[in-house]
Amino acid sequence: MSKFRSVDFWKESLMSLPDNAFFELLRTVFGKIKTPFSKQVLMNDLEKFLLRDDIKNNINNYINNDDCLIIAAVAVLNEPSPGELEAFFAGELSYAKLHNLMVNLEERFILYRFFEDRQNKRVSRLALNPVLEPVLAPITGDSSLLFPSIAADEAAPDETTPDKAPQNVIINDRILAALLSFVSRNRLFFRSGGNVRQKVGNAAKTIFPDLPLEEVVNGLRVLGLFSGDGETLVPDYQRFAAFGALSRRERMAYCAAGILTYEPEDDNSPWMLHAKLRNYTEIISHVYNMMDTERLYKLTTLSKLTYTCENKGDKKDNDKIIDMMEKTGIIIPVSNEYWRVSAMKEDASLVAIAMDTPFSLLMYPEITYNDAIAIAGFADVVEAGMTVRFEINRDSVVQALNRGFSSVAIIELLQRLSHNRIDENVLFTLRDWEKRYGEVSLRRGLVLTLSPQQRHLTETRPLSKLIVETIAPGVYLLPETAEESAAAALSKAGVAIIARRGESRGDEMSGDTIRRFFQPLGADKPSAGATVHNVRADDSLASILIDKFHSILEKTQFSGEARDELAARIDRRMVLSEAQLKDAVVRYEKLEARGLDYVGKAMIAKQALTMQAPVEVMLPGKQKQERVFGIPKALEKADSESVLVLELLDKGDADDDTMRIPLGKISLLRRIKKSIFEG
Repeated sequence: MSKFRSVDFWKESLMSLPDNAFFELLRTVFGKIKTPFSKQVLMNDLEKFLLRDDIKNNINNYINNDDCLIIAAVAVLNEPSPGELEAFFAGELSYAKLHNLMVNLEERFILYRFFEDRQNKRVSRLALNPVLEPVLAPITGDSSLLFPSIAADEAAPDETTPDKAPQNVIINDRILAALLSFVSRNRLFFRSGGNVRQKVGNAAKTIFPDLPLEEVVNGLRVLGLFSGDGETLVPDYQRFAAFGALSRRERMAYCAAGILTYEPEDDNSPWMLHAKLRNYTEIISHVYNMMDTERLYKLTTLSKLTYTCENKGDKKDNDKIIDMMEKTGIIIPVSNEYWRVSAMKEDASLVAIAMDTPFSLLMYPEITYNDAIAIAGFADVVEAGMTVRFEINRDSVVQALNRGFSSVAIIELLQRLSHNRIDENVLFTLRDWEKRYGEVSLRRGLVLTLSPQQRHLTETRPLSKLIVETIAPGVYLLPETAEESAAAALSKAGVAIIARRGESRGDEMSGDTIRRFFQPLGADKPSAGATVHNVRADDSLASILIDKFHSILEKTQFSGEARDELAARIDRRMVLSEAQLKDAVVRYEKLEARGLDYVGKAMIAKQALTMQAPVEVMLPGKQKQERVFGIPKALEKADSESVLVLELLDKGDADDDTMRIPLGKISLLRRIKKSIFEG
């Protein structure tokens, strides 16, 4: 998608300005405008002026780092509203500075605004001048300046000394395995009101000392890893298995998104819940892939990365996303100021467990997800904080055998993960438990009965591969989920009438459905795209231009207020050619008053009140001056003093939305110029 609209659209946006604003803007370029005039002709002349090589060169030389920030942000955010730009730069640029930059770029014809109707509201949007595309395109094509970072190996010691403890991580592959084990042994999980049972909660506090149990469990319920039915909570082993097909980074992105998606009072449909979940996973994946494992990032950079694909304007949601990325180990704090992205790699060749007693094991962070989940299938979690420990006991192994494990599979897994450091007594006991398990059994499954005349059907391949066990002559045990497959096999073999007593559960999830739910999230390696390239450190060319135009101004006939106004235009980099000074039509605006200039401060306050223009107020302080920004709402008399009532635009630590300031206490009152498009 092009970052520039058509030239005709730009012309129409400027021509739609009120006449006084339109002609005031054009007079800064052409001076006195001869009558009769045509807006269309004037716009064509303005286009020709901006296309001149010398003018484009001067515009380019004037552009500094602050200008690049705004230009790149308008491109990245795809024509944002001013409010969206404020949210994007929150914590980085003050309201006054950002507003001045936007208005100045409009005065210099780099930005313009257009309006659109949204939900019965007229919204202004910032766009880039297509006539200046040759000048602006290199800036819009490199967003790196928006997302600054520092190289990890070049950081100062105090920038990489961890001040935050790693306990911030609330979930990882080992915790997932621990929760799978815990929930499978505590199926009666909830009280009738929906809260976690006290017995379960107390047990969880012992095993998971730092885990917000309800928050995490409900997030995993959003993912379908656990499902609740009234007072029970059960794992979905198929979904846990499907989770293993994802990378570690993708799993943690889904976990973070699930926790963010869950709302206790949320009555959204499953489709809406899924859409919300998908949105969060894409945002998290976007931020991850924009970061480089070799660089460090400040919170403001992380917030802007998040904002680029978040619902614009919801700063609090951005903060929640970043916090959850930290809690899932996707990003790691290296100090109070910097974060880095985790590589999140898995290495199945490392020692993954240690048997600290014959029947208990420590699970190391290096363990792969699939191995951790396998251990959770036959061992009970007993500790899941900084250390994760499981215990192998008779009940946990029997539960595993019920799910199709075998002692051979358990032993092979333990030997591989420990590098053959398993006590012989453990091996003997596991085999003994399996032997005793086979002596008395209750089987769950699908029972197929065939009359003597139909028993030959078991020799057909589609049916024979489904038979788990022959219980008695003509009585066969099939997997619980095989009813439809068995019916299809019998039908294919020519059986027209099949008795199907009882109903199939019908809630099993196919592999295709699981894969659709846990879709891969794209690139799994962070990019190095957030390093800084487009930095304009040398302002010497702009300084030369400004000095040149000030010298020309000195030789003109202008004096007093007119000279002051033209000097201000030069300093604001609005003057691009000598003719703009010699043929200038000047309307002086007094924008600020200081100290004892009480009359000047009163005049500026009244102007700002009438125009509803923002003001910047400087108040003297003991150590440094206090700066306040706001919209004037009243100028009241209190005894012999005039008091300016401000609606604050940047509250900071203030409790109130308004502030009352006596004019006599103001050391500087400056009216901030409004956009010409706000007239």
